[in-house]
Amino acid sequence: MAVQFEDSFNRKFYYLRLSITDVCNFRCTYCLPDGYKPTQKNSSFLTLDELHRVVAAFADCGTSKVRITGGEPTLRKDFTDIVAMIAAQEGIEKVAMTTNGYRLEKHAQQWHDAGLTNINVSVDSLDPRMFHQITGENKFHQVMRGIDAAFDAGFEQVKVNAVLLKDLNSGELPAFLNWIKDKPIQLRFIELMQTGEMNSLFENHHLSGVSIRNHLIANGWIMKVRSQSDGPAEVFCHPDYAGEIGLIMPYKKDFCDSCNRLRVSAVGKLHMCLFGDYGVELRDLLQDDSQEESLIARIQGALANKKQSHFLDQGHTGMTPHLASIGG
Repeated sequence: MAVQFEDSFNRKFYYLRLSITDVCNFRCTYCLPDGYKPTQKNSSFLTLDELHRVVAAFADCGTSKVRITGGEPTLRKDFTDIVAMIAAQEGIEKVAMTTNGYRLEKHAQQWHDAGLTNINVSVDSLDPRMFHQITGENKFHQVMRGIDAAFDAGFEQVKVNAVLLKDLNSGELPAFLNWIKDKPIQLRFIELMQTGEMNSLFENHHLSGVSIRNHLIANGWIMKVRSQSDGPAEVFCHPDYAGEIGLIMPYKKDFCDSCNRLRVSAVGKLHMCLFGDYGVELRDLLQDDSQEESLIARIQGALANKKQSHFLDQGHTGMTPHLASIGG
């Protein structure tokens, strides 16, 4: 194995978020309220071979978890082939994806059999009408059937992401808690994050996760210990619940201290942070297998410039126009 990817703050990187497309078929208010518009003119997404070279380089430098993201990653016709390729890579132990769930009902078994180990599904409301209002799509029941299909296919746990939105879904905690009482779902509440195109939405609907955290602790929920390849959620469990609650609170002062993930966009740019100011071009080093040493060297060189924090709490939003642009 080559040297473990590590930055100047002694953070090691075990987790790659690999975007395979920035196209999405939903119109979520906090991401693509006007629908998908191409952000990369005349630029194609990474091919299966190029994606393989990215994954191989990261695996050789200690990465054990790859999350496939988008846009909506399952819009790629070769999605199952991408899952199988990553699962076959020596050193990769977890192959996850984040999805809006619209294709899950039909394909959960196929993806499980190809080597997918973890699924995150976005469900921002358990009220079908509010779900439609937030996502722009009337697909609540289809997505819920997809989650059931994932359990039937053999996934032991499904993670569900819900973006906290004041005055929209902020009153649904009791319904969400009731839903996970008997289902092994890790429900993750994600604070709304300010991006370049979302200033007014952020001002109107941002809600801190602290109130939920306080409610959980007061009602006997206990925080779990985080493993080295876990994402940034603070996860809570309760003896009376089959499910768990995760809180992702990027405006907390120490949020970035445990950063363990890097991002590669669908067009081959390395991003140190979702809210970074630039991307590092990798695609010229993804054209044949002989370039891996140079690819690793470029990534290691870029890590020397990774900042200690995203500085969101100081109003910094970086270059990210919306979350779909580099894989959320």
